[in-house]
Amino acid sequence: MDKHNPLFDSVEIAIGRRPARIAPLHGGMVGEVYGAAMPDGERLVVKVDRRDEPQLAKEGLMLRYLYAKSELPVPEVLHCEDVLLIMTFLPGESRFNDASEKHIAELLAELHGIHAPAYGFEADTLIGLLPQPNPWTEDWPAFFAEHRLICLGEIGVQMGRMDRALLRRVEALCDRIHDFIDSPVKPSLVHGDIWGSNLLAVNGRITGVLDPAIYYAHPEVELAYINLFHSFGEPFWQRYHELRPIEPGFFEQRTHVYQIFPLLSHVCHFGGHYVQSTEDTLALLGF
Repeated sequence: MDKHNPLFDSVEIAIGRRPARIAPLHGGMVGEVYGAAMPDGERLVVKVDRRDEPQLAKEGLMLRYLYAKSELPVPEVLHCEDVLLIMTFLPGESRFNDASEKHIAELLAELHGIHAPAYGFEADTLIGLLPQPNPWTEDWPAFFAEHRLICLGEIGVQMGRMDRALLRRVEALCDRIHDFIDSPVKPSLVHGDIWGSNLLAVNGRITGVLDPAIYYAHPEVELAYINLFHSFGEPFWQRYHELRPIEPGFFEQRTHVYQIFPLLSHVCHFGGHYVQSTEDTLALLGF
């Protein structure tokens, strides 16, 4: 990138240091992503959101929360505003062996041991490009039904990604949501968007956890997302179960209930075969 590009000025104004080089990076759904090389050799990641309603501040809020509250190796946020997010660079690749799968299980088990008195979060956040409302709620099934399933279903209809008949099937499940899932003893902090591309590893250790969509929830909602896309194998599941035993019935039924949420998210983001996958999962549950 040309050194006279205004992004060099923006970074310098934000952190008081001017990059030596800036080049585009792959990845990131919210905004453009760049790698910045500083004169002293330090590497930073710079995100820019040029949309009419930029929202990078929400990502910065979530990363700072995880940095302060958890052991997850998230980047340190150096500057955060809606249009510009600057953070430290984390090394690694989204390739995992048995050791790294066990490590992410340990990290998530620790994360899920962080609790709050209710479900939700201190602010509304994002899942990808989509709004994620987080009003504090004492009833987990009610929270999940209203602020996850129905919320995304209505967005999907508004976007033209799914028809209203499918939304009615989602609503029918929500009407009976208490028949399928219960409130855990304590709400747990979840990353909210754990899959391979949001993790980095080096030599069997997780070195980076990126792009969170955090809130306090039942930890099974996180496990169901991992199960849906087969992100990890037996080493992950065995190690997680050793640290936080998974209650009976999860794999048989509850995982399918929770998977409606990421499926609807993918319907809104991508459409296509995710609509059929949502229909099939609802049918499996009797809707």
